[in-house]
Amino acid sequence: ASHDAIAECAVVGINDELKGQLPVAFYIRKDGVDSDPEEIEKELIQMVRGTIGAICCFSKAMEVKRLPKTRSGKILRKTIRQISETDDVPTPATIDDPGILDEIREAYKIAKVGRFV
Repeated sequence: ASHDAIAECAVVGINDELKGQLPVAFYIRKDGVDSDPEEIEKELIQMVRGTIGAICCFSKAMEVKRLPKTRSGKILRKTIRQISETDDVPTPATIDDPGILDEIREAYKIAKVGRFV
């Protein structure tokens, strides 16, 4: 979230056979920022490695247009994580816009992350 190009982000742990869980990030770019998403991903990985270290195994950051939130503005991280594991994810009753869940699924597919490998 401290990166100059990032307006908002969410990090979730997804299942990994070797490590147990690996962190993946979803981020929204600030308006007017036209940096390449691949370059932003590289910079985010370097920032995390410089702050926390390589032990965290952070290696995937995906750009999205929106993050799924409740009507009160809380990011639905559990739902984001569940989408990486199964297609049978219940739509939370408190979600602001259920269509965002399809956008998260698409981001996982494009990045080939989680069950979409």
